[in-house]
Amino acid sequence: MNGRVDIVGAGPGAADLLSLRALRRIQAAEVVVHDRLIDVEVMVLLPLTARRIDVGKAAGHHAVRQEQIHEILIEQARAGRRVLRLKGGDPFVFGRGGEEVQALQAAGIECEVVPGISAANGCAAAAGIPLTHRGLASSCVFLSGHLADELTPFEQQLDWPALARTGQTRVFYMGMERLAEIARQLQAHGLSAQTPAAVVQDGTRKGQQVIARPLDQLLELAPAYGPRPSLLIIGETVRLSPYFKA
Repeated sequence: MNGRVDIVGAGPGAADLLSLRALRRIQAAEVVVHDRLIDVEVMVLLPLTARRIDVGKAAGHHAVRQEQIHEILIEQARAGRRVLRLKGGDPFVFGRGGEEVQALQAAGIECEVVPGISAANGCAAAAGIPLTHRGLASSCVFLSGHLADELTPFEQQLDWPALARTGQTRVFYMGMERLAEIARQLQAHGLSAQTPAAVVQDGTRKGQQVIARPLDQLLELAPAYGPRPSLLIIGETVRLSPYFKA
């Protein structure tokens, strides 16, 4: 008889941001297929007897292809095991959780998705940045800062005129590598260089670092692109952060 797969969002870092349901699924796991950025605070909650399979990805380096991850989940579930697919943030926000659900459903494997606090929600809150705020931002848009289609240049993949309009907060996942290009495109389409912007590194974690400045200053002060998880937030609500310096 087949086992099952629980696709669980581990949130942006700190273990005490897990939901109660996520904790129960973690404690019941027999096999854990986990991402690279799961905090050690969460990993220590796993059963000592659970087999751990690291399928972590970094930008430009996918040691395990997504199709292989599907195969691992299906194989382990068909062996009758309770499988935990542990993802940072929320599985359905740039987490490819939808693809995994589709693969499991096609294979006839029972699965459940347990939402987690997304990187956008968690990091923005930890940095004191509202994603929406009356009079400043009536909408928020989540965007990927890396190429989704390698054949199409990055500047052609997003609706820059729409993103340059006022009254919204823009949150770029994986945006540090293209910070300069993002700023250039937004300004070329009318966004002021004085628009508040922030980089949140290791958000909600003990080593959290926040740099919040006008966009043109952020370009000069932002840390170099590297392995630390970072979120780029651009919009007037950044001005409300205690970290913001004009």
